[in-house]
Amino acid sequence: MNDQNPDDSTGAPEGSQPEIQVPDDASSITDAAPQAAEVAKLTNELGERTADLQRLQAEYVNYKRRVDRDRHVARQSGIDQVVSDLLPVLDAIDAARHHEELDGGFKLVVDALEKVAAKYGLVAFGEVGEEFDPNLHEALMQVPMEGDHTHQIVSSVMQKGIKLGDRVIRPARVGVADPN
Repeated sequence: MNDQNPDDSTGAPEGSQPEIQVPDDASSITDAAPQAAEVAKLTNELGERTADLQRLQAEYVNYKRRVDRDRHVARQSGIDQVVSDLLPVLDAIDAARHHEELDGGFKLVVDALEKVAAKYGLVAFGEVGEEFDPNLHEALMQVPMEGDHTHQIVSSVMQKGIKLGDRVIRPARVGVADPN
């Protein structure tokens, strides 16, 4: 005789509980909590890395801007030094022009030098008849004005002023006619 329950097809002895079979995908339910924690951790790390990358990119942009500014300042400083060294030469050329001594090959050199100076924004200023501006002119003498002007004008120019772009490198040294 068979001691087994006819309804029991597993062959388990009577009184024992039948074994419950758990499907394989049921284990994923218990792993969901650790996976959510892992996703949260990875999301947090991704946010940190993104913030680090954004800070690094901002630092690079600031560095590049600073280097470009410093490069411009160094270039401008070099140009200023060359212009300062050339001022006596430009003054000598201006004196030669007033004495009408610009002839032949020397005139070609002067023309080439003036082209280079203009290329870098070098401009001479200070003409008789201009309105006196203490930001542009240095008054070396003052004379009474003839005529009926209401403001001071330049009556004579002893030395031209030099501008490099918008900056005054050297003010024009002038005599000023003062209204009475």
